[in-house]
Amino acid sequence: MRHTDRQTTTKTLADLYRALDRQHVVTVSFLKEEKDDTGKKTGRLVETVRSLEIYDVRTTRDGYIVLKAMDRETREARTVRLDRVTSYTCHRIGFVLDRPEATTPAGHVIVVRSTAQVIARELGRDYLPARRIDQTHTSLAA
Repeated sequence: MRHTDRQTTTKTLADLYRALDRQHVVTVSFLKEEKDDTGKKTGRLVETVRSLEIYDVRTTRDGYIVLKAMDRETREARTVRLDRVTSYTCHRIGFVLDRPEATTPAGHVIVVRSTAQVIARELGRDYLPARRIDQTHTSLAA
């Protein structure tokens, strides 16, 4: 098991992207917010271990990197913040669960093979306009 406090976030992210690209299962130990009996968050963090099939990695508006994955035990979609991952293990076990494909807004499937592609993809999603802009858009005129 690799402990995230002993390596850089870039190394952790590269390993998890590699598992996503190869469609390998990852066992992740992470901190999640505890909920009371009514489902309300208590603000306390508890550690949990899950075997996940990662299908997407995203950046939130708050700047957090999150993993979108299917839980092998419950067969439900999970979202895990990368900064809350304490350790992980990449397995050679293939995906078996149905999951949504990671796609671009145009509907093309995303394949990432390097750290540079991760950075370019995230910058593109954060800074490029959501729609094509041409000379007919007068609302953008100064």
